[in-house]
Amino acid sequence: MIIDFHTHIFPDKIASRTIDHLSSLCGVPPSIDGTKQDLLRSMDEAGIDLSVVLPVVTNPAHFNSVQQFAAEVNSHQRLISFGGIHPDCDDIEQKLNTIVQLGLPGIKLHPDYQGTYADDPRYMHIVREAIRRNLIVLYHAGVDIGLPEVHYSAPDRFVRLLDELQIDSQPDAKIVLAHTGGFQYWEDVYNLLAGRNVYFDLSFTAPYASDEMIMSIIHRHGTDRILFGTDCPWKNQKEYLAHIRSLPLSTAQMEDVLGKNAAKLLDLTLTDHIFEHETNA
Repeated sequence: MIIDFHTHIFPDKIASRTIDHLSSLCGVPPSIDGTKQDLLRSMDEAGIDLSVVLPVVTNPAHFNSVQQFAAEVNSHQRLISFGGIHPDCDDIEQKLNTIVQLGLPGIKLHPDYQGTYADDPRYMHIVREAIRRNLIVLYHAGVDIGLPEVHYSAPDRFVRLLDELQIDSQPDAKIVLAHTGGFQYWEDVYNLLAGRNVYFDLSFTAPYASDEMIMSIIHRHGTDRILFGTDCPWKNQKEYLAHIRSLPLSTAQMEDVLGKNAAKLLDLTLTDHIFEHETNA
């Protein structure tokens, strides 16, 4: 069972221009064309059972359209989409209720694309209310190479968020920090965040961090709170999976990282139909 906890796709009518725009910002060529069908093709090629799709609400006015697309994606057996929310949305509580009613298991927050520091009081309110609704909160963490001028998601900001909300004393809190806790902030992640009550996904980390650095963070944090993720289309799923499988983890640890931790976080079971690895759209 292999779950990619960090992927991105877009509605067919805007996928091409969205991918072209984002690729020009970050200087990274895409591995897929940004559509659902091409993600499923990539999953088949890599042998991935399930992908989690993470939309970003870059404008509060786009809230409804983003949730509509997320719900459509979420109806596919092998895809689970989160919802998204912007810190400038009005009526945050009702919007989170809408996400719950649509059956979306979590929300994606992207401080860099939303122009808001990770520990902003508006985010704290969103996270607090999301936890009350049993929603997973996945944050972009660290530098965004497409928007490197201001670092909205540095580890010290997550420390303040976790301390202010007393996350370490809330066993039911489900917070994921992408990119192994903070892209290009590896030492700070190791010193400030490893061991806290959060999950790290491994997306878009190698080869920017050495395997030795990745393993030091994993060992300090614990393999029970590490999630395999690629950041497809910005990483090739098959190639990135091979790299993660090359890390010096035991068989049991690798199984946890590649799928079991994610299944537990998503409240799935090993017998769920999504793991039948069907290839039809």
